Amino acid sequence: MIPRYSRPEMVRIWEPENKFRIWFEIEAHACDAQAELGVIPKEAAKAVWERGAWEIARIDEIEAETKHDVIAFLTNLAEHVGPEARFVHQGMTSSDVLDTCLAVQLTQASDLLLADMDRLLAALKTRAHEFKDTVCLGRSHGIHAEPTTFGLKLAGHYAAFKRGRERLEAARKEIATCAISGAVGTFANIDPFVEQHVAEKLGLAVEPHSTQVIPRDRHAMFFSVLAVLASSVENLATEIRHLQRSEVREAEEYFSPGQKGSSAMPHKRNPVLTENLTGLARVVRSAVVPALENVALWHERDISHSSVERMIGPDATVTLDFALNRLAGVIEKLLVYPEAMQKNLDMLGGLVHSQRVLLGLTQAGMSREDSYKAVQRNAMKVWTENADFLAELKADPEVSKHIPEANLEALFDLGYHTKNVDVIFKRVFAE
Repeated sequence: MIPRYSRPEMVRIWEPENKFRIWFEIEAHACDAQAELGVIPKEAAKAVWERGAWEIARIDEIEAETKHDVIAFLTNLAEHVGPEARFVHQGMTSSDVLDTCLAVQLTQASDLLLADMDRLLAALKTRAHEFKDTVCLGRSHGIHAEPTTFGLKLAGHYAAFKRGRERLEAARKEIATCAISGAVGTFANIDPFVEQHVAEKLGLAVEPHSTQVIPRDRHAMFFSVLAVLASSVENLATEIRHLQRSEVREAEEYFSPGQKGSSAMPHKRNPVLTENLTGLARVVRSAVVPALENVALWHERDISHSSVERMIGPDATVTLDFALNRLAGVIEKLLVYPEAMQKNLDMLGGLVHSQRVLLGLTQAGMSREDSYKAVQRNAMKVWTENADFLAELKADPEVSKHIPEANLEALFDLGYHTKNVDVIFKRVFAE
Protein backbone atom coordinates (compact mmCIF):
# COMPACT_ATOMS: atom_id res chain seq x y z
CA MET A 1 0.00 0.00 0.00
CA ILE A 2 1.22 3.49 -0.82
CA PRO A 3 -0.09 6.87 0.41
CA ARG A 4 -1.37 7.79 -3.06
CA TYR A 5 -4.03 5.09 -2.88
CA SER A 6 -4.61 4.98 0.88
CA ARG A 7 -7.11 6.55 3.23
CA PRO A 8 -5.98 7.16 6.82
CA GLU A 9 -8.93 5.38 8.46
CA MET A 10 -8.03 2.06 6.84
CA VAL A 11 -4.28 2.55 7.13
CA ARG A 12 -4.58 2.97 10.91
CA ILE A 13 -6.01 -0.53 11.22
CA TRP A 14 -2.75 -2.00 9.91
CA GLU A 15 -0.31 0.27 11.72
CA PRO A 16 1.86 -1.27 14.46
CA GLU A 17 0.17 0.74 17.21
CA ASN A 18 -3.25 -0.77 16.49
CA LYS A 19 -1.78 -4.25 16.11
CA PHE A 20 0.06 -4.12 19.42
CA ARG A 21 -2.98 -2.66 21.16
CA ILE A 22 -5.02 -5.63 19.99
CA TRP A 23 -2.25 -8.00 21.10
CA PHE A 24 -2.29 -6.38 24.53
CA GLU A 25 -6.07 -6.64 24.82
CA ILE A 26 -5.95 -10.33 23.88
CA GLU A 27 -3.33 -11.02 26.56
CA ALA A 28 -5.02 -8.85 29.19
CA HIS A 29 -8.48 -10.35 28.62
CA ALA A 30 -6.92 -13.81 28.77
CA CYS A 31 -5.38 -12.89 32.12
CA ASP A 32 -8.79 -11.82 33.41
CA ALA A 33 -10.24 -15.19 32.42
CA GLN A 34 -7.31 -17.06 33.97
CA ALA A 35 -7.78 -15.09 37.19
CA GLU A 36 -11.49 -15.92 37.23
CA LEU A 37 -10.54 -19.59 36.91
CA GLY A 38 -8.02 -19.25 39.72
CA VAL A 39 -5.08 -20.11 37.47
CA ILE A 40 -3.34 -16.79 38.15
CA PRO A 41 -3.78 -14.22 40.95
CA LYS A 42 -6.40 -11.54 40.37
CA GLU A 43 -3.81 -8.95 41.37
CA ALA A 44 -1.64 -10.09 38.48
CA ALA A 45 -4.45 -9.60 35.96
CA LYS A 46 -5.11 -6.17 37.43
CA ALA A 47 -1.42 -5.25 37.17
CA VAL A 48 -1.39 -6.15 33.47
CA TRP A 49 -4.21 -3.72 32.76
CA GLU A 50 -2.81 -0.98 35.00
CA ARG A 51 0.84 -1.12 34.00
CA GLY A 52 0.64 -2.62 30.54
CA ALA A 53 2.50 -0.55 27.97
CA TRP A 54 4.82 -1.01 25.02
CA GLU A 55 7.12 0.89 22.69
CA ILE A 56 7.30 -0.01 19.03
CA ALA A 57 10.97 0.89 18.76
CA ARG A 58 11.81 -1.30 21.77
CA ILE A 59 9.82 -4.22 20.35
CA ASP A 60 11.72 -3.90 17.07
CA GLU A 61 15.00 -3.84 19.00
CA ILE A 62 14.15 -7.02 20.89
CA GLU A 63 12.86 -8.77 17.75
CA ALA A 64 16.15 -8.03 16.00
CA GLU A 65 17.74 -10.35 18.53
CA THR A 66 15.00 -12.91 19.21
CA LYS A 67 13.73 -13.13 15.61
CA HIS A 68 10.24 -13.59 17.10
CA ASP A 69 7.68 -10.80 17.10
CA VAL A 70 5.34 -12.11 19.81
CA ILE A 71 8.21 -12.85 22.19
CA ALA A 72 9.57 -9.37 21.54
CA PHE A 73 6.21 -7.86 22.43
CA LEU A 74 5.83 -9.95 25.57
CA THR A 75 9.35 -9.05 26.67
CA ASN A 76 8.68 -5.34 26.27
CA LEU A 77 5.32 -5.71 28.02
CA ALA A 78 7.04 -7.43 30.95
CA GLU A 79 9.43 -4.50 31.27
CA HIS A 80 6.41 -2.38 32.20
CA VAL A 81 4.23 -4.85 34.09
CA GLY A 82 6.99 -6.20 36.32
CA PRO A 83 7.03 -9.55 38.17
CA GLU A 84 3.33 -10.19 37.48
CA ALA A 85 4.19 -10.51 33.78
CA ARG A 86 5.12 -14.14 34.41
CA PHE A 87 1.39 -14.88 34.40
CA VAL A 88 0.87 -13.37 30.92
CA HIS A 89 0.47 -15.78 27.96
CA GLN A 90 -0.20 -18.75 30.27
CA GLY A 91 -0.93 -21.82 28.16
CA MET A 92 -1.10 -19.75 24.99
CA THR A 93 0.87 -19.93 21.76
CA SER A 94 1.85 -17.18 19.35
CA SER A 95 -0.84 -18.09 16.83
CA ASP A 96 -3.50 -17.45 19.48
CA VAL A 97 -2.40 -13.83 19.50
CA LEU A 98 -1.60 -13.45 15.80
CA ASP A 99 -4.69 -15.13 14.38
CA THR A 100 -7.11 -13.53 16.80
CA CYS A 101 -5.55 -10.14 16.11
CA LEU A 102 -5.88 -10.65 12.35
CA ALA A 103 -9.55 -11.52 12.87
CA VAL A 104 -10.06 -8.25 14.72
CA GLN A 105 -8.23 -6.26 12.05
CA LEU A 106 -10.20 -7.85 9.22
CA THR A 107 -13.49 -7.16 10.99
CA GLN A 108 -12.43 -3.55 11.53
CA ALA A 109 -11.53 -3.34 7.85
CA SER A 110 -14.85 -4.93 6.91
CA ASP A 111 -16.77 -2.30 8.85
CA LEU A 112 -15.03 0.47 6.91
CA LEU A 113 -15.64 -1.31 3.61
CA LEU A 114 -19.32 -1.75 4.45
CA ALA A 115 -19.55 1.98 5.12
CA ASP A 116 -17.84 2.58 1.76
CA MET A 117 -20.42 0.38 0.10
CA ASP A 118 -23.24 2.36 1.68
CA ARG A 119 -21.85 5.59 0.22
CA LEU A 120 -21.50 4.05 -3.23
CA LEU A 121 -24.95 2.47 -3.14
CA ALA A 122 -26.50 5.78 -2.11
CA ALA A 123 -24.79 7.55 -4.99
CA LEU A 124 -25.89 4.93 -7.51
CA LYS A 125 -29.47 4.99 -6.26
CA THR A 126 -29.67 8.78 -6.45
CA ARG A 127 -28.24 9.00 -9.96
CA ALA A 128 -30.27 6.00 -11.19
CA HIS A 129 -33.50 7.73 -10.19
CA GLU A 130 -32.28 11.00 -11.68
CA PHE A 131 -31.86 9.35 -15.08
CA LYS A 132 -34.55 6.70 -14.74
CA ASP A 133 -36.33 7.83 -17.91
CA THR A 134 -33.33 9.19 -19.82
CA VAL A 135 -33.28 7.02 -22.94
CA CYS A 136 -29.91 5.92 -24.26
CA LEU A 137 -28.43 3.17 -26.35
CA GLY A 138 -27.97 -0.30 -25.08
CA ARG A 139 -24.97 -2.00 -26.65
CA SER A 140 -23.89 -5.57 -27.10
CA HIS A 141 -20.42 -6.42 -28.38
CA GLY A 142 -19.89 -2.64 -28.28
CA ILE A 143 -22.40 -2.28 -31.13
CA HIS A 144 -25.74 -0.43 -30.99
CA ALA A 145 -28.42 -2.81 -29.78
CA GLU A 146 -31.77 -1.57 -28.42
CA PRO A 147 -32.69 1.48 -26.34
CA THR A 148 -32.48 1.37 -22.57
CA THR A 149 -32.24 4.20 -20.02
CA PHE A 150 -29.18 5.53 -18.26
CA GLY A 151 -31.00 4.99 -15.00
CA LEU A 152 -31.37 1.31 -15.83
CA LYS A 153 -27.64 1.08 -16.50
CA LEU A 154 -26.89 2.48 -13.05
CA ALA A 155 -29.59 0.35 -11.44
CA GLY A 156 -27.84 -2.76 -12.73
CA HIS A 157 -24.60 -1.72 -11.06
CA TYR A 158 -26.52 -0.88 -7.89
CA ALA A 159 -27.89 -4.42 -7.83
CA ALA A 160 -24.39 -5.86 -8.25
CA PHE A 161 -22.97 -3.82 -5.38
CA LYS A 162 -25.96 -4.65 -3.22
CA ARG A 163 -25.17 -8.34 -3.73
CA GLY A 164 -21.55 -7.54 -3.00
CA ARG A 165 -22.44 -5.88 0.26
CA GLU A 166 -24.40 -8.92 1.35
CA ARG A 167 -21.42 -11.12 0.53
CA LEU A 168 -19.12 -8.82 2.48
CA GLU A 169 -21.38 -9.02 5.51
CA ALA A 170 -21.22 -12.81 5.32
CA ALA A 171 -17.44 -12.72 4.85
CA ARG A 172 -17.07 -10.46 7.88
CA LYS A 173 -19.04 -12.90 9.99
CA GLU A 174 -16.99 -15.83 8.74
CA ILE A 175 -13.64 -14.18 9.40
CA ALA A 176 -14.54 -12.92 12.90
CA THR A 177 -13.39 -15.92 14.93
CA CYS A 178 -11.15 -16.15 17.98
CA ALA A 179 -8.67 -18.95 18.72
CA ILE A 180 -7.06 -19.23 22.18
CA SER A 181 -6.48 -22.98 22.15
CA GLY A 182 -2.75 -23.33 22.79
CA ALA A 183 -0.14 -25.43 21.01
CA VAL A 184 -1.67 -27.58 18.22
CA GLY A 185 -5.12 -26.44 19.35
CA THR A 186 -5.85 -29.04 22.03
CA PHE A 187 -6.48 -26.75 25.04
CA ALA A 188 -4.07 -29.00 26.94
CA ASN A 189 -2.64 -26.11 28.95
CA ILE A 190 -5.47 -23.60 28.83
CA ASP A 191 -9.16 -23.82 29.64
CA PRO A 192 -11.61 -23.23 26.75
CA PHE A 193 -13.27 -20.66 29.02
CA VAL A 194 -10.36 -18.32 28.30
CA GLU A 195 -11.09 -18.46 24.58
CA GLN A 196 -14.78 -17.82 25.17
CA HIS A 197 -14.03 -14.84 27.40
CA VAL A 198 -11.56 -13.25 24.98
CA ALA A 199 -13.93 -13.81 22.06
CA GLU A 200 -16.79 -12.05 23.85
CA LYS A 201 -14.61 -9.11 24.84
CA LEU A 202 -13.34 -8.63 21.28
CA GLY A 203 -16.70 -9.12 19.57
CA LEU A 204 -15.67 -12.38 17.91
CA ALA A 205 -17.11 -15.88 17.70
CA VAL A 206 -15.23 -18.88 19.04
CA GLU A 207 -13.40 -20.85 16.36
CA PRO A 208 -14.97 -24.35 16.57
CA HIS A 209 -11.71 -26.13 15.73
CA SER A 210 -8.35 -24.44 15.45
CA THR A 211 -5.30 -26.59 14.73
CA GLN A 212 -3.14 -23.98 16.46
CA VAL A 213 -4.14 -21.71 13.59
CA ILE A 214 -7.56 -20.55 12.47
CA PRO A 215 -8.42 -22.50 9.28
CA ARG A 216 -7.38 -20.48 6.26
CA ASP A 217 -10.41 -21.35 4.14
CA ARG A 218 -12.05 -18.52 6.06
CA HIS A 219 -9.44 -16.06 4.86
CA ALA A 220 -9.56 -17.43 1.32
CA MET A 221 -13.29 -16.74 1.22
CA PHE A 222 -12.81 -13.25 2.63
CA PHE A 223 -10.26 -12.20 0.02
CA SER A 224 -12.33 -13.82 -2.72
CA VAL A 225 -15.26 -11.61 -1.76
CA LEU A 226 -12.99 -8.55 -1.88
CA ALA A 227 -11.91 -9.63 -5.36
CA VAL A 228 -15.51 -9.90 -6.58
CA LEU A 229 -16.20 -6.43 -5.24
CA ALA A 230 -13.12 -5.17 -7.05
CA SER A 231 -14.41 -6.72 -10.27
CA SER A 232 -17.71 -4.93 -9.81
CA VAL A 233 -15.75 -1.71 -9.40
CA GLU A 234 -13.93 -2.39 -12.64
CA ASN A 235 -17.15 -3.26 -14.43
CA LEU A 236 -18.70 0.11 -13.66
CA ALA A 237 -15.42 1.95 -14.29
CA THR A 238 -15.12 0.31 -17.70
CA GLU A 239 -18.66 1.37 -18.62
CA ILE A 240 -17.85 4.98 -17.77
CA ARG A 241 -14.59 4.84 -19.71
CA HIS A 242 -16.44 3.66 -22.82
CA LEU A 243 -19.16 6.27 -22.44
CA GLN A 244 -16.51 9.00 -22.16
CA ARG A 245 -14.85 8.16 -25.47
CA SER A 246 -14.93 11.18 -27.77
CA GLU A 247 -17.05 9.31 -30.34
CA VAL A 248 -19.64 8.50 -27.67
CA ARG A 249 -19.43 11.15 -24.92
CA GLU A 250 -22.70 10.23 -23.26
CA ALA A 251 -21.16 10.62 -19.80
CA GLU A 252 -17.81 11.63 -18.39
CA GLU A 253 -15.90 12.14 -15.18
CA TYR A 254 -16.12 15.56 -13.61
CA PHE A 255 -13.26 17.77 -14.82
CA SER A 256 -12.39 20.23 -12.06
CA PRO A 257 -11.19 23.83 -12.53
CA GLY A 258 -7.43 23.85 -13.05
CA GLN A 259 -7.30 20.15 -13.91
CA LYS A 260 -5.02 19.19 -16.79
CA GLY A 261 -5.56 16.21 -19.05
CA SER A 262 -2.30 15.99 -20.97
CA SER A 263 1.18 17.45 -20.81
CA ALA A 264 1.16 17.72 -24.62
CA MET A 265 -2.49 18.27 -25.65
CA PRO A 266 -4.32 20.98 -23.69
CA HIS A 267 -7.72 19.91 -24.96
CA LYS A 268 -7.69 16.48 -23.31
CA ARG A 269 -10.29 15.38 -20.72
CA ASN A 270 -9.29 11.83 -19.91
CA PRO A 271 -11.12 9.21 -17.79
CA VAL A 272 -8.17 9.01 -15.41
CA LEU A 273 -10.15 8.11 -12.30
CA THR A 274 -11.93 5.15 -13.83
CA GLU A 275 -8.73 4.01 -15.54
CA ASN A 276 -7.10 4.14 -12.13
CA LEU A 277 -9.94 2.08 -10.68
CA THR A 278 -9.46 -0.55 -13.36
CA GLY A 279 -5.83 -0.90 -12.29
CA LEU A 280 -6.60 -0.94 -8.57
CA ALA A 281 -9.11 -3.75 -9.10
CA ARG A 282 -6.27 -5.87 -10.47
CA VAL A 283 -4.28 -5.31 -7.29
CA VAL A 284 -7.17 -6.45 -5.07
CA ARG A 285 -7.80 -9.54 -7.19
CA SER A 286 -4.12 -10.46 -7.00
CA ALA A 287 -4.66 -11.42 -3.34
CA VAL A 288 -6.98 -14.30 -4.19
CA VAL A 289 -4.55 -16.95 -5.41
CA PRO A 290 -2.12 -16.50 -2.49
CA ALA A 291 -5.08 -16.62 -0.07
CA LEU A 292 -6.28 -19.87 -1.64
CA GLU A 293 -2.80 -21.34 -1.48
CA ASN A 294 -2.63 -20.48 2.23
CA VAL A 295 -5.36 -23.00 2.96
CA ALA A 296 -3.00 -25.97 2.65
CA LEU A 297 -0.64 -25.85 5.66
CA TRP A 298 1.58 -28.59 7.06
CA HIS A 299 -0.12 -30.69 9.73
CA GLU A 300 -1.42 -28.56 12.62
CA ARG A 301 0.44 -25.45 11.44
CA ASP A 302 3.29 -23.87 9.58
CA ILE A 303 3.87 -20.19 8.86
CA SER A 304 3.98 -20.18 5.07
CA HIS A 305 0.75 -18.20 5.22
CA SER A 306 2.12 -15.54 7.55
CA SER A 307 4.26 -13.55 5.14
CA VAL A 308 1.45 -13.61 2.58
CA GLU A 309 -1.13 -12.21 4.97
CA ARG A 310 1.19 -9.49 6.23
CA MET A 311 1.03 -8.12 2.69
CA ILE A 312 -2.37 -9.00 1.28
CA GLY A 313 -4.28 -8.04 4.43
CA PRO A 314 -3.27 -4.37 4.31
CA ASP A 315 -2.87 -4.14 0.53
CA ALA A 316 -6.26 -5.60 -0.43
CA THR A 317 -8.33 -3.80 2.19
CA VAL A 318 -6.57 -0.43 1.86
CA THR A 319 -6.78 -0.55 -1.93
CA LEU A 320 -10.44 -1.58 -2.05
CA ASP A 321 -11.34 1.04 0.55
CA PHE A 322 -9.73 3.71 -1.62
CA ALA A 323 -11.32 2.35 -4.80
CA LEU A 324 -14.86 2.26 -3.41
CA ASN A 325 -14.61 5.83 -2.19
CA ARG A 326 -13.10 7.03 -5.45
CA LEU A 327 -15.86 5.32 -7.42
CA ALA A 328 -18.54 6.84 -5.18
CA GLY A 329 -17.04 10.25 -5.90
CA VAL A 330 -17.05 9.57 -9.63
CA ILE A 331 -20.74 8.64 -9.57
CA GLU A 332 -21.71 11.57 -7.37
CA LYS A 333 -20.12 14.07 -9.78
CA LEU A 334 -20.62 12.18 -13.04
CA LEU A 335 -21.47 14.44 -15.98
CA VAL A 336 -24.30 13.04 -18.11
CA TYR A 337 -25.26 14.27 -21.59
CA PRO A 338 -28.81 13.27 -22.65
CA GLU A 339 -28.47 15.21 -25.93
CA ALA A 340 -25.51 13.04 -26.93
CA MET A 341 -27.50 9.97 -25.98
CA GLN A 342 -30.29 11.00 -28.31
CA LYS A 343 -27.80 11.82 -31.08
CA ASN A 344 -26.31 8.35 -30.79
CA LEU A 345 -29.77 6.78 -30.80
CA ASP A 346 -30.44 8.49 -34.12
CA MET A 347 -27.01 7.73 -35.58
CA LEU A 348 -28.00 4.54 -37.41
CA GLY A 349 -31.26 5.80 -38.85
CA GLY A 350 -33.58 3.80 -36.62
CA LEU A 351 -31.84 0.41 -36.70
CA VAL A 352 -32.35 0.11 -32.93
CA HIS A 353 -35.98 -0.76 -33.69
CA SER A 354 -35.19 -3.78 -35.88
CA GLN A 355 -36.51 -6.34 -33.42
CA ARG A 356 -39.81 -4.48 -33.12
CA VAL A 357 -40.20 -4.66 -36.90
CA LEU A 358 -39.23 -8.34 -36.91
CA LEU A 359 -41.87 -9.14 -34.29
CA GLY A 360 -44.44 -6.97 -36.08
CA LEU A 361 -43.98 -8.95 -39.31
CA THR A 362 -44.26 -12.32 -37.56
CA GLN A 363 -47.42 -11.19 -35.78
CA ALA A 364 -48.79 -10.03 -39.13
CA GLY A 365 -48.45 -13.54 -40.54
CA MET A 366 -44.96 -13.70 -42.09
CA SER A 367 -42.71 -16.59 -41.09
CA ARG A 368 -39.86 -15.73 -38.75
CA GLU A 369 -37.30 -16.69 -41.38
CA ASP A 370 -38.84 -14.45 -44.05
CA SER A 371 -39.36 -11.66 -41.52
CA TYR A 372 -35.71 -11.78 -40.49
CA LYS A 373 -34.55 -11.66 -44.12
CA ALA A 374 -36.80 -8.70 -44.90
CA VAL A 375 -35.66 -6.70 -41.88
CA GLN A 376 -32.00 -7.54 -42.36
CA ARG A 377 -32.16 -6.73 -46.05
CA ASN A 378 -33.30 -3.19 -45.30
CA ALA A 379 -31.01 -2.84 -42.31
CA MET A 380 -27.96 -3.58 -44.41
CA LYS A 381 -28.81 -0.63 -46.65
CA VAL A 382 -28.59 1.59 -43.61
CA TRP A 383 -25.16 0.21 -42.77
CA THR A 384 -23.75 0.43 -46.27
CA GLU A 385 -25.64 3.36 -47.83
CA ASN A 386 -26.37 5.50 -44.77
CA ALA A 387 -30.07 5.17 -45.57
CA ASP A 388 -33.07 5.79 -43.30
CA PHE A 389 -34.38 2.52 -41.91
CA LEU A 390 -38.03 3.52 -41.67
CA ALA A 391 -38.02 4.94 -45.21
CA GLU A 392 -36.50 1.75 -46.57
CA LEU A 393 -39.07 -0.39 -44.80
CA LYS A 394 -41.93 1.73 -46.16
CA ALA A 395 -40.55 1.32 -49.66
CA ASP A 396 -40.23 -2.46 -49.33
CA PRO A 397 -43.36 -4.07 -50.91
CA GLU A 398 -43.06 -7.24 -48.83
CA VAL A 399 -42.95 -5.27 -45.58
CA SER A 400 -45.68 -2.78 -46.51
CA LYS A 401 -47.93 -5.64 -47.57
CA HIS A 402 -47.98 -6.93 -43.99
CA ILE A 403 -47.69 -3.72 -41.95
CA PRO A 404 -49.53 -0.51 -42.84
CA GLU A 405 -47.43 2.67 -42.80
CA ALA A 406 -49.04 4.05 -39.63
CA ASN A 407 -48.46 0.80 -37.78
CA LEU A 408 -44.88 0.69 -39.02
CA GLU A 409 -44.22 4.17 -37.66
CA ALA A 410 -45.64 3.12 -34.30
CA LEU A 411 -43.00 0.42 -34.08
CA PHE A 412 -40.38 3.20 -33.91
CA ASP A 413 -41.74 4.61 -30.65
CA LEU A 414 -38.88 4.80 -28.13
CA GLY A 415 -41.29 4.61 -25.22
CA TYR A 416 -42.05 1.00 -25.99
CA HIS A 417 -38.52 -0.04 -25.15
CA THR A 418 -38.67 1.57 -21.72
CA LYS A 419 -42.23 0.83 -20.67
CA ASN A 420 -41.19 -1.60 -17.92
CA VAL A 421 -38.52 0.54 -16.28
CA ASP A 422 -40.73 0.95 -13.20
CA VAL A 423 -40.97 -2.82 -12.80
CA ILE A 424 -37.19 -3.20 -12.81
CA PHE A 425 -36.70 -0.29 -10.40
CA LYS A 426 -39.19 -1.82 -7.98
CA ARG A 427 -37.23 -5.06 -8.06
CA VAL A 428 -33.83 -3.46 -7.66
CA PHE A 429 -34.67 -0.80 -5.10
CA ALA A 430 -37.53 -2.66 -3.38
CA GLU A 431 -39.87 0.24 -4.09
